[in-house]
Amino acid sequence: MDLTFLLVIFLIGFIGSYISGMVGIGGSIIKYPMLLYIPPLFGLAAFSAHEVSGISAVQVFFATIGGVWAYRKGGYLNKKLIIYMGSAILIGSLIGSYGSRFLTEGGINLVYGVLALIAAVMMFVPKKGLDDIPLDQVKFNKWLAAFFALIVGIGAGIVGAAGAFLLVPIMLVVLKIPTRMTIATSLAITFISSIGSTAGKLATGQVDYIPAAIMIIASLIASPLGAAAGKRVNTKILQVILAVLILTTSIKIWMDIL
Repeated sequence: MDLTFLLVIFLIGFIGSYISGMVGIGGSIIKYPMLLYIPPLFGLAAFSAHEVSGISAVQVFFATIGGVWAYRKGGYLNKKLIIYMGSAILIGSLIGSYGSRFLTEGGINLVYGVLALIAAVMMFVPKKGLDDIPLDQVKFNKWLAAFFALIVGIGAGIVGAAGAFLLVPIMLVVLKIPTRMTIATSLAITFISSIGSTAGKLATGQVDYIPAAIMIIASLIASPLGAAAGKRVNTKILQVILAVLILTTSIKIWMDIL
């Protein structure tokens, strides 16, 4: 592994983690396609879909720690939502990550493409008045939240993501959670989900350790910086950034599948 390879992997991890900290996702929606497509552009060896999903799973675990730590003050973390959705998504991600060993690379990419497409559509649904709700008065359907988290966990476990790119639109559109609370809380739920995804990928030998270690270092540096930036950015702008990211990734994945 030469210096160019190490630098490219570090930059992918840094950029993805900065954005993920800012908009409240684990970063796999960004880093999954970057790891698949960017190394070959520099004449470097391409990762397989299984390797990418394994590296992504481990990296998300560390990226979300940094993001949650940055949001720990200010009342943005909804503990009840974290308990219900976190428990369900952990079970789902364990099932999905273990089951992914039985899928082909095309199957993993197809699952990722379907998840990204659903998330993209949901992000463009109008979300009026969300941020007028005081953070201490937020209410939600606990069992609906747990059900969606379980389904997201299974799909996310398969692709090595933690599912925040789907959790965020569900929390905004279905559960009606204010934007900044959604960003902070989804990072905490994503951290719990990544425990299941990481355990499943490690247990089934799908992790390439050196690229994963580089991505972890980049994540620990960049994620808190992104979260700090996210606190200062207008919530409407944050929603647009996330919507565009998810839509662009969805289009690219589906172009390759079809």
